[in-house]
Amino acid sequence: MENYYAALNYTDTLENDNDHIMVKIQLHGGKESVTINAMIDSGATEDFIDREVCNKHGIKMIKAKNPREIHLADGKPSAMGPITHMTKVSMDISSHRELATFQVANLQNDEVILGMPWLREHNPTIDWNDKRITFNSERCTTWCLKSSPVAYAIPEERALEENLITRFSKIQAKNSPTANDQSVRVKKLSAEARVFIKGTARAAGHDLYANEGTDVPARGQAIVGTGIAIGLTHNTYGRIAPRSSLAVKYRLTTNAGVIDSDYRGEVKVVLANLGDQPYQVEKGDRIAQLIIEKFDNRELQEVTELDDTERGDQGFGSSNATMDQGVKGQKAKPKVEINEISARAFGQFYRRAETTSILRWDEVDNEIQLEAINISTELAIKNRKKAEDQDVRDTVPREYHHLLDVFEKGEKTTVSPHQPGIDLGIDLEEG
Repeated sequence: MENYYAALNYTDTLENDNDHIMVKIQLHGGKESVTINAMIDSGATEDFIDREVCNKHGIKMIKAKNPREIHLADGKPSAMGPITHMTKVSMDISSHRELATFQVANLQNDEVILGMPWLREHNPTIDWNDKRITFNSERCTTWCLKSSPVAYAIPEERALEENLITRFSKIQAKNSPTANDQSVRVKKLSAEARVFIKGTARAAGHDLYANEGTDVPARGQAIVGTGIAIGLTHNTYGRIAPRSSLAVKYRLTTNAGVIDSDYRGEVKVVLANLGDQPYQVEKGDRIAQLIIEKFDNRELQEVTELDDTERGDQGFGSSNATMDQGVKGQKAKPKVEINEISARAFGQFYRRAETTSILRWDEVDNEIQLEAINISTELAIKNRKKAEDQDVRDTVPREYHHLLDVFEKGEKTTVSPHQPGIDLGIDLEEG
């Protein structure tokens, strides 16, 4: 097994599989006890427990005062972190019992890791060859042990398989009072209250009924009680949404519609009237609907810098803006359509100096400007520039350098003035 997991404080990773063994432990959470296999790892500077194990088995987590990142041995951040919570839980290893302290992390291959803090505290004698752990320290013999001081490790492959079964076990899920119970508990606060129901089997929301009559003034709002309290499941919340029929006919909507999973009071609806006429709510009317939704309950972590994005700090409406909208009223630049061709085809066009265009670009005011140019024109510009940069001495043979004054660097585009007696002329007659 590759020891890829990270330890705090830039601890070196392990070099071989003999640095750790697997041992069966029993954790006693607030709701239930669970038997899993832990890794005893001398290369870890902290004792870790997986966050999912805590959530599933009711092991209470305590928020850390100073969250810490987890780093790999090379200094890179690990996906295990950051460490935002810790926990203290009663733990048995064979007849050895203790109150263990763990850092809560997102472990990927293990449920529990017993690192150097645990090893230093109990100082067990570990026979790495025979995979035997003996709790013979003064602390353990005085406080931790109930009977035999010896515990035996189990093969790692078997331990990981058992942990996998435990994590997804239907039997343990049934033993948990809430793990497999996805129903929402509803309590009537008055005998006349009506329990929420769905209009159809596949409806997303449960209809909410008014447990009292009230007036909702025009352009105003009123709070309407339902006479019902609910107990939502973990990682869910209730969203109070308007009913489409009331919204269309009477312009009634809802405000402040979030019910937290730990709220046990009466569900009330803030009914807002956007119309010009008051609306009368009668007791027993359907006034809104309750939609139960899941949410991500991750902790917020304060940082000094955020990662860069293309949008950056541009606010409302910025996603509709384009890069070429600079001055208001300025006409948009025509789009340049670019087609790809093979290197062989481009070479043929280039040698034949055909009119196929190539693109030249330049950066102006933080914008890339593209310019289309003909291949033959590009060749002429290159040849002209090359000729301008070349010294006349490089083109005239050395034996004629004493006549350099008769040579011109530039291209001759005009005829020299007529010199009588020197120039020869041919007179042409018409016809």
